[in-house]
Amino acid sequence: MRVLVLGAGALGGYFGGRLAEASGDVTFLVRPARAARLAEAGLVIESPFGDARLPVKTVTAEALQPGWDVILLTCKAYDLEDAMASIEPAMDARTAILPVLNGLSHIETLQARFGAERVLGGLCKIQATLTPSGVVRQLNDWRWLTFGEMDGGMSPRVAALEAAFARARGMEAKAVPNIAQRLWEKLVHLGTSAVGTVLMRANVGEIVRAGGSAWLQEVLARNAAIAARHGHPMPESFMAEYRALFSDPASAYATSMLRDIEAGNRIEGEHILGFLAAAAARAGVESAIHDAAALHAGSYEQRRAANRLP
Repeated sequence: MRVLVLGAGALGGYFGGRLAEASGDVTFLVRPARAARLAEAGLVIESPFGDARLPVKTVTAEALQPGWDVILLTCKAYDLEDAMASIEPAMDARTAILPVLNGLSHIETLQARFGAERVLGGLCKIQATLTPSGVVRQLNDWRWLTFGEMDGGMSPRVAALEAAFARARGMEAKAVPNIAQRLWEKLVHLGTSAVGTVLMRANVGEIVRAGGSAWLQEVLARNAAIAARHGHPMPESFMAEYRALFSDPASAYATSMLRDIEAGNRIEGEHILGFLAAAAARAGVESAIHDAAALHAGSYEQRRAANRLP
């Protein structure tokens, strides 16, 4: 398969780099400065599963042409409009888009722009960062990439993509017939942790030690109710796992949204917290907690835009 990866940052650089290392046909769509650095030093990965320095193929926007089987999107949700404009010249009748963004709103946005048949569902579980020197650094042993057809079919293209990734070390890639359910499961647990850690400005263990375990359990239950009323009930095994996580006083689990707030960066509040608040209203689920979290995120963005953060 010919795979185009938008960017060569933490996620795209890791998954695309591992596929390239396994002799996959991978090209990175990057800006000229990143292309020059990659041409000079290669794509550098530091990982518990083995370091790598890889010569990789790159293309810049002005040279981009169609001819790709899959385009991997790993951008932040708030960069989706720019990402769609960037990949549009690469699209043709055979091209599928595999987004691994947080939340669910991006699926409908991509389908409206490119057609439902072009858009796969995807999610990843990995902690990685791009260092100031351009190194893709994997921070722990999380290495999972899950994807599938939004209509639940097991198509030749997702089977071929799974086979391509199977040769890559340091990652586990799987095509599944229930990616829509998996996306809702991720939103339920991510939404719970985002509501909790953003409103309380603390990690899960700190919230629990402050007496907030029952409150986190209530947020989890409401998120599960939202998902169920949208046709995706949470399995009991899932609920048991996350009830335990959200009652653990030793947990250091925090969201990237909280880290971005603490660093004064843009956040995906509208795409996660805003989406959940709207979904709760549509489903008839009590939404006061979600409304407060979405308002908190929006107010933070107003202060950030006005350069009034501490």
